[in-house]
Amino acid sequence: MERQIERILKLMESGHYVADREIATALHLAIVLGKPLLVEGHAGVGKTEIAKVLALTLETDLIRLQCYEGLDASTSLYEWNYSKQMLRIKLSEGSGQETAQREQEIFSESFLLKRPLLQAITHNGRRPVLLVDEVDRSDEEFESFLLEVLSDFQVTIPELGTIRATHRPYVILTSNRFRDLSDALRRRCLYLWIDYPTFEKELRIVRTKVPGMNERLAAQVCRFMQETRRLHLAKVPGIAETLDWALALTSLHQDALDPEIVRETLGCLFKDVDDLTKVKGEALPGLLAAASQSK
Repeated sequence: MERQIERILKLMESGHYVADREIATALHLAIVLGKPLLVEGHAGVGKTEIAKVLALTLETDLIRLQCYEGLDASTSLYEWNYSKQMLRIKLSEGSGQETAQREQEIFSESFLLKRPLLQAITHNGRRPVLLVDEVDRSDEEFESFLLEVLSDFQVTIPELGTIRATHRPYVILTSNRFRDLSDALRRRCLYLWIDYPTFEKELRIVRTKVPGMNERLAAQVCRFMQETRRLHLAKVPGIAETLDWALALTSLHQDALDPEIVRETLGCLFKDVDDLTKVKGEALPGLLAAASQSK
């Protein structure tokens, strides 16, 4: 097991994802046990990236289902290509083809539009990675439907019958805790919580994702971000915002945090006007002072 976890760590690092043993262990167990992995955490801490890097390191396809309010079975599973069906019906008019034969033809697999869940179930070749992103954004009704699919990895299409997965996909579900997920879903998954990184880990991430960045600037940016997350903000910036800011400062040829440049680039970090006003006002001097201690 130790060897496998170390291997996963190295594979993720080769995919430019700075992981730790907890993440690697969770992925190892999800792969070995064949269970979905539910990854929760704050926005922008790298939850979605886990599935992307997993697919990259396993050299398989990533199939992504982006969840939202109102998502239903037809959008996530399959739909019939109605325009193609209507065209086929018109072309067959006057051909003498029987109605039953015509219906059998237009409700065949060639007229089926496969959505992410069905794509994952019918995928040929290597087991794909199925990413169910922001599952907490979907309705409770869709969550119940998803439970059925994840339990057996089979679906029934009335016109075609039951379709079973030949190779069960690896499943990663992510949640920002927009709403509480059901106990039924949680029980079917392994669980991983990803918190905001420590200063050391965030610095490693910046070095990995923004190669060539000035070391002094990288340390100051990470210290600034660590202190920022101590503030009471409506939308706390995550790793994604750290990287955006690091790239922005690098593109401006900075080698240290300059107060004026910081003010002008805070839009990379804060996406709420009240947060932006708060940081620009009373909080900024303290944040810059703390950041300047990182040499």
